[in-house]
Amino acid sequence: MHVNPRVFLDVDIDGKRGSIVIELFADEVPVTAENFRALCTGERGVGQQSSMPLHYRGSIFHRIIKGFMIQGGDFTRRNGTGGESIYGGMFNDESFKRKHDTHGLLSMANRGPNTNSSQFFITTRPTPHLDNKHVVFGRVVRGYDEVVAVVENTPVDANDRPTAIVMIANCGEL
Repeated sequence: MHVNPRVFLDVDIDGKRGSIVIELFADEVPVTAENFRALCTGERGVGQQSSMPLHYRGSIFHRIIKGFMIQGGDFTRRNGTGGESIYGGMFNDESFKRKHDTHGLLSMANRGPNTNSSQFFITTRPTPHLDNKHVVFGRVVRGYDEVVAVVENTPVDANDRPTAIVMIANCGEL
């Protein structure tokens, strides 16, 4: 029996730490799941394009929209304009089989078709308008109420950027 990998994100919210555990759907979207898993472990070294470590550790959640999602994964620019995959730059949408039908889903952030890199978001409610546009590739199995909901309720500015630092202090595979 195939067991999907699980990863963790230790998130610091204005100095308070909590942990999110995520099951990756490697059985359905292996390319997308492997990209996220390897960015959690940092095992791939530095990026071909950015020459920066391919690792989520030290990156931030740069966009938070209450009642919608929390977004992070831009470890190159830390503001939502960067990111890089383990494959070098961007990679294609793998499958839209899974739908955004509940909270706690992990999905790829992108700038249009086939523009996946390292940015991701976690839903905080069903978001069917994102179906067939963003690849769902995992789900939060622990830490939703303790961490994701707390991040979601972090104060933000007019551009949906948190006013407190919300950082991935550590991450890896379980």
